[in-house]
Amino acid sequence: MNNILATMCYVDNGESFLMLKRTKKENDIHEGLTISVGGKFEAGESPEDCVIREVKEETNLDIIKPRLRGIITFPNFDGQKDWYTYVYTAPNFKGTLTDDCNEGDLIWVKKSEIQNIKTWEGDYIFLDWLVQNKPFFSAKFNYKNNKFIDYEVTFYE
Repeated sequence: MNNILATMCYVDNGESFLMLKRTKKENDIHEGLTISVGGKFEAGESPEDCVIREVKEETNLDIIKPRLRGIITFPNFDGQKDWYTYVYTAPNFKGTLTDDCNEGDLIWVKKSEIQNIKTWEGDYIFLDWLVQNKPFFSAKFNYKNNKFIDYEVTFYE
């Protein structure tokens, strides 16, 4: 089994997180959902290399010293592979946000409104941890046939 390494990043302007409403990719498991920016590692990349590249490619923003907030394992998420995802926030960034993301529409979601977006059920849980500024976490989110089952988490002080 080949596992997948990926990053998620929530660019943070203090009041809102930059998120991506997925509307443009064919055969997209995330179709119609609002999720983080980020993506899969390329050969030779560190987690930081990946998140910086992915945010630049999808948003045109340059993130500065992204903050690693946790690691989430999604066992057998796509029916074949385990995903290991490094979760970042990026409160320091520069540049001009693109209006032409090839995966969907970039939107600023107020932290107080996150529970109102359409996303994966488990995302509401860890997004709340980010908003509450919980300590670094290691978590496992279990899904079966795209339905959320349960999760486990350990927070590190």
